Amino acid sequence: MTFLYREQQLYSENVPVEKIASQVGTPLYLYSAGAIRRRFGEYASHFNSEGSLVCYAVKANSNQAVLRLLAALGAGADVVSEGELKRALAAGIPADRIVFSGVGKTVPEMTFALERDILQFNVESEPELEQLNRIALSMGKQAPIAFRINPDIDARTHRKITTGKSENKFGVPASRASEIYAWAASLPGIRIQGIDMHIGSQLTESEPFEQAFHCLRDLTHLLREQGHEITVLDIGGGLGISYEDGAPEPPSLAEYASLAREILAPLGCRVIVEPGRSVVGEAGLLISRVIYVKQGEKRRFLIIDAGMNDLLRPSLYDAHHEIMPVRAGNGETCLYDVVGPICETGDTFALNKALPLLESGDLLAIKNAGAYGAVMASFYNTHPLVPEVLVDDCEFRVIRARLEAEQIIAFDSDF
Repeated sequence: MTFLYREQQLYSENVPVEKIASQVGTPLYLYSAGAIRRRFGEYASHFNSEGSLVCYAVKANSNQAVLRLLAALGAGADVVSEGELKRALAAGIPADRIVFSGVGKTVPEMTFALERDILQFNVESEPELEQLNRIALSMGKQAPIAFRINPDIDARTHRKITTGKSENKFGVPASRASEIYAWAASLPGIRIQGIDMHIGSQLTESEPFEQAFHCLRDLTHLLREQGHEITVLDIGGGLGISYEDGAPEPPSLAEYASLAREILAPLGCRVIVEPGRSVVGEAGLLISRVIYVKQGEKRRFLIIDAGMNDLLRPSLYDAHHEIMPVRAGNGETCLYDVVGPICETGDTFALNKALPLLESGDLLAIKNAGAYGAVMASFYNTHPLVPEVLVDDCEFRVIRARLEAEQIIAFDSDF
């Protein structure tokens, strides 16, 4: 495992977490390079047929050091903005390994992506297709596209991260695929090459994936019969991780990949997979220090220096993150509500959490914080933006410095 106790101290790879916290300060995000390499390597080995491409979903964790690490392993990138595209290119990911998703691509974003000759636009609406066609023609280019198909499949995940239901804003209805592909084929600035489907994030069951893959297969047959050359199948991502000790495990990567191969391999298409959370989620911790232990009328509060501005998931999604002490206790525990310093009742990480007896100055590690943690952080309450640290074996380095209040204030201008 990546994070283990040795002589009662928590280590990240071969570095004591306490040592990092003492040098960098808290709160801080801590990532394991070894864990990221291992997990991406598993994807690469399972999706290893000729032409297959693992495009890391940059939105999960967009730190440049993380992207460079993945680029060195041969990763492509799934981006949802011009900023993410620029990040991927700056990290050394070639444009011909980048797909551009997202419902709101702007004219400047499309222009920039076309100038770089990216691998594929995952088109999500007819107005977007029309706009892309106009821009491509003005540049004397053809835009390579796959339509993102909304199959109206329940991903059985949190309602705020499901993307494949008919009421979601993503993609075009599967029922209209024939007419939309026919229209796209008539546009001179468009080159159809595939189909894209992503039904949600943090999926913990195989059946929704199976339904989506069958839908992709059937749609490929239909569109080929209608004369379209379908050579690329983008199966999205969404494979979940286990956030709660003792909870049912999500499908294994081997099971997920085997399902995709069984259903889609006979089509002879290039397969693109877009993992994010399942590559970096378990590779990260949010390290925080106890400010106060407060005894309320009915509850005991553990007030820590990390807040919802640093890790929004518990407040936004009611998400569970396991919490462990950086220095292991002696077996005696106490129930705490673990809360942050932000002036919101929603600034809560856990209720009635059993932890060793703790006091001011003790360190805690919030687990599985490598995805959708630092990327969703904010300046709320003008708290400093916390640093990110990457550990690689016996070494660690700050890969994003703490942004202090004075720097945040300097962003503002007088009227």
